[in-house]
Amino acid sequence: MPTLAKHHSIKMIGANGQISLGKQFAGRQVLVEEQEPGVWLVRTATITPDNEHWLHSPQTASDLSRALDWAKTNTPSDANTERVMEELSKNDQE
Repeated sequence: MPTLAKHHSIKMIGANGQISLGKQFAGRQVLVEEQEPGVWLVRTATITPDNEHWLHSPQTASDLSRALDWAKTNTPSDANTERVMEELSKNDQE
């Protein structure tokens, strides 16, 4: 179990209502929970937009893994480019 290090510092809330947590957190997303009036818990977080949840499903992970395995064993080739383009063209017309 990791040791919890406690670091205390005094910050001033600016006129615009913001505080700086330091450059090491620049660009990070955080969850801010008001536990009671005047008490906030700030935690770094990785937020997934609703329209990207499907990317994290087990089926999608499995499909991606299979596709990457296939790509490792099947080197790219331009040998069938004309045939593939014809097939794509036919599919577009349907």
